[in-house]
Amino acid sequence: MSRRTQMSASISSFLRKGTDFLTPNASSANLAASGKSNGFAKAAEGGLFPKVDPAVDGADCEHDCESCMIHYPAKFSIDEEEKLYGMVKGWATHMLVATGKTDWVRDVEDEKGSVMEAVGRCKVQPANGRLMLSASNMPVPSSTHHSHAKGAEPTTVLLLPSFTLVENITPQAVPDLINHYISPSATNMTPLTRPAPAAAALPPDASLPADTDTASRESSISAPLPPSIFPTRPSPHSYLILLCSQKTRDARCGQSAPLLRRELERHLRPLGLYRDLHDERPGGVGIYFISHVGGHKFSANMMVYRRAGAGSKGKVADGEAGQCIWLARVRPEDCEGIVKFTVLQGKVVKPERQLRGGFDRERGLVSW
Repeated sequence: MSRRTQMSASISSFLRKGTDFLTPNASSANLAASGKSNGFAKAAEGGLFPKVDPAVDGADCEHDCESCMIHYPAKFSIDEEEKLYGMVKGWATHMLVATGKTDWVRDVEDEKGSVMEAVGRCKVQPANGRLMLSASNMPVPSSTHHSHAKGAEPTTVLLLPSFTLVENITPQAVPDLINHYISPSATNMTPLTRPAPAAAALPPDASLPADTDTASRESSISAPLPPSIFPTRPSPHSYLILLCSQKTRDARCGQSAPLLRRELERHLRPLGLYRDLHDERPGGVGIYFISHVGGHKFSANMMVYRRAGAGSKGKVADGEAGQCIWLARVRPEDCEGIVKFTVLQGKVVKPERQLRGGFDRERGLVSW
């Protein structure tokens, strides 16, 4: 690609994102409205997740791991001063796209022929709020590179908070994915105990007349998704840890993610909870590398999704995500406490220094 072409693509991406940022859209309005109607509230600093308590969690609960042998490079320097909590933009659904890679072009929506590009260019917007898009190192289907033309390769996406894997997604399929899988799905601000979905949020059902009243329509539909256009299945994991690894955005992300994964693995294996990328055993902790989520100057960024009902003993849970705990300024010596308290118990060890935000659907709280 010529330098002129690269500059043109970068300018187009910048202008597109500037327009999206400055122009209110229906999805943003729906997210704000749903927060009010569903009874969610913005949690004050210190009120979203409990902080570890030495009286309950042990005298060493606030201490860094003393056995950690992994360290960041000597010149690994980050912003330690700027306020973190409450600064992240609210989102409704988080979609991870399987690419089998740990680094991407600077803006993943510019990755040619990808599902990410198709999402960025799609005129269809989710009806249930803002979509956060991440490329990930989740494995791509084994047949992708052998039996499909370039630009038509199917891949898998993971939808959160529903913990749903949707398969055989191609760039051309993105409008159907948004209309029939993302828009009807639970969001970060959907109560965990909720009534049947409203008819307007469901795809048209040819078996019901157009003037069928809402109550009859709801009672006639047992699930918010249509007959399967794409195969779906639940993610096998009880917990997910997402680490930004995109070194094309910031070298520190590319340095920190693999080091943190090694240290997390060291603490998860003795508990029987570590799951590598191909381990589909029920339960456990999946660790994925993802593209830029913002705030690389606070590297390392870590998002912890916890299924509702997942307990401190690491038991298998198969519900939707009840919490997402978004941390920053994470270092290898923090990993022991993060596994023991954040992943398994939903507590935060260093909220003043590390907590960026998140949600707790069980308590009806968000950070935005």
